[in-house]
Amino acid sequence: MADRFLSLTARIGARAVVRGDEVLDPAFADECLDALEQYGVLVFPRIGLTDDEQVSFSENLGEVIPMGPMRPDGTREVVYEVTLDPKQSASAEYLKGTIGWHIDGMTGEGPPPRATTLSARRLSPTGGQTEFCSTYAAYDDLPEALRSLCEPLRLVHSLEASKRNTDPNATPEELARSRKRITPKLHPLVWHHDSGRRSLVLGTTVDYVEGMGEAEGRALLERLTAQATRPENVYRHEWQIGDLVLWNNCGVMHRVIPYDPNSGRLMHRTTLYGVERIKGVERAI
Repeated sequence: MADRFLSLTARIGARAVVRGDEVLDPAFADECLDALEQYGVLVFPRIGLTDDEQVSFSENLGEVIPMGPMRPDGTREVVYEVTLDPKQSASAEYLKGTIGWHIDGMTGEGPPPRATTLSARRLSPTGGQTEFCSTYAAYDDLPEALRSLCEPLRLVHSLEASKRNTDPNATPEELARSRKRITPKLHPLVWHHDSGRRSLVLGTTVDYVEGMGEAEGRALLERLTAQATRPENVYRHEWQIGDLVLWNNCGVMHRVIPYDPNSGRLMHRTTLYGVERIKGVERAI
């Protein structure tokens, strides 16, 4: 693995040194998943996979969630187009939430997605980089007293919180629509993974800390987020056309640097179904 994956930073990210045909070989999948667990983010520079190849690569790693446009037979495509241009995507308004630090699937049903692939089709002349931070390292860095405080805590995640955090000018009507769209979810602050590792579950979807005063809870969340996203814990990807990036959604937060919605920036995404629920210290609701 050491020869095929080269660290990008001391704490997160690796560049894959593999050919396109090697990436698509099913025999590569286990090695790739092991590297993903170790590095959190894997970059395949300018590999230039087609949509079908991106899907094949993703299917070698796990089951792909159909999130794309509807087919004539009533099923969905698995490739999802990511753009902020409302002329190209009906989800453009929703995707504005990607400019804040987040973990995908925090307001969904079932386990959060296991991993995501993103490939660059068109770029913005300014902005549009994607940043990643390790939520494993964020937990490991906590002083013992802060770990003890965090372990039993649970957080309420909601689409409304994401809208409020990424769009301070959102109207009461817009917030109300977000509130009605998806029921808030309760998750542990500390995720106890099946592997034995632990990570922090943070992001713009967090509304409040259960059982804690608003000011105290907000101060704690700001402290934890600031620590998790320190420069030494972050990898920023400068996209080139044809790049493919794969990240571990269960151990990494990510965000996009703001860019002009009219720039034409377009990414193609596939997402893998989750394989483990968020587990933490058990206590009564």
